[in-house]
Amino acid sequence: MKTIKGPALFLAQFMGDKPPFDTLTGLADWAASLGFRGLQLPTDSRLFDLTQAAASQDYCDDISGLLAERGLVITELSTHLQGQLLAVHPAYDSLFDGFAPPAVRGNPAARTRWAADQLKAAAIASRRLGLSAHVTFSGALAWPYLYPWPQRPAGLVEEAFAELARRWLPLLHAFDEAGVDLCYELHPGEDLFDGATFERFLDATGEHPRVNVLYDPSHMLLQQLDYLAFLDLYHERVRAFHVKDAEFRPSGRQGVYGGYAPWLGRAGRFRSLGDGQIDFGAIFSKLAQYDYPGWAVLEWECALKHPEDGAAEGADFIRRHIIRVAEHPFDDFAGSGLAPAALRNLLGLTAPTGKGGETS
Repeated sequence: MKTIKGPALFLAQFMGDKPPFDTLTGLADWAASLGFRGLQLPTDSRLFDLTQAAASQDYCDDISGLLAERGLVITELSTHLQGQLLAVHPAYDSLFDGFAPPAVRGNPAARTRWAADQLKAAAIASRRLGLSAHVTFSGALAWPYLYPWPQRPAGLVEEAFAELARRWLPLLHAFDEAGVDLCYELHPGEDLFDGATFERFLDATGEHPRVNVLYDPSHMLLQQLDYLAFLDLYHERVRAFHVKDAEFRPSGRQGVYGGYAPWLGRAGRFRSLGDGQIDFGAIFSKLAQYDYPGWAVLEWECALKHPEDGAAEGADFIRRHIIRVAEHPFDDFAGSGLAPAALRNLLGLTAPTGKGGETS
């Protein structure tokens, strides 16, 4: 068994325009002061130059060195926004254009090419940094047709996943060449949002070995999906982990489709660690049982608590939940000491038969 690494922090929700949140150095100092040991880096130019990282080992070494001076390492790079832009349904073109550089806005084909180039750069940068996993979104072509009304025409979903696979396969090959797992966060708004859609994508990509999961139980709770059974089913493909809490409190007025309400008023909403309903004791136990090889990374999103308090509490929460796995079975002290040759005697059986069928 493996002991999970952590605690680590995803920086996306903490970037800002005031110190210490406006530079990687400031964020690293702050995170280290809270007891974090790893950082998941969004490939945002304010913190990390992805193009330079793909081209320069010296740049990657400088970033790693800056963090090492503070007792930190990079856990994964994140291309959530670029992954989203790899596949965008026209209904969302204007909304997602803001994620792209000005030069490709209003040009979906150019935006898709830019996103693909960014992901290829992320594969190379991850290799230069010595990382084994990368986290992203899948993008979505079929999401507007999630609910089958009006009735979906036959083959629509199949074609959406076939196209999604066509766009991702060259990138999966690039990550394979880099020796890095591509971990999709299963998230509403993406075509990969639960186990069934993940399986569709696996089938469409020919069970590609680099298709893996960023496990975030908060999105599963809000779908009313069994997040513990998910680990039983897919643990071999879980290669990244967002530790994020959530609560789901349906009423006579709303349930899982309560998305028109603001976050504060939804039946399902994200919470700071320990304030929601997720059984993290069971999750950390299952991940230890299944030899999860990666990091426990806090992603903070909460409609109530201040983010700095959520981060400070989250570091200790993760530390307390990490299980230092046993090096040998707890009952080794009570071993009988009998040699293997005595096993048949214990069962009341004769000695093993010889070649001719006679007992020896």
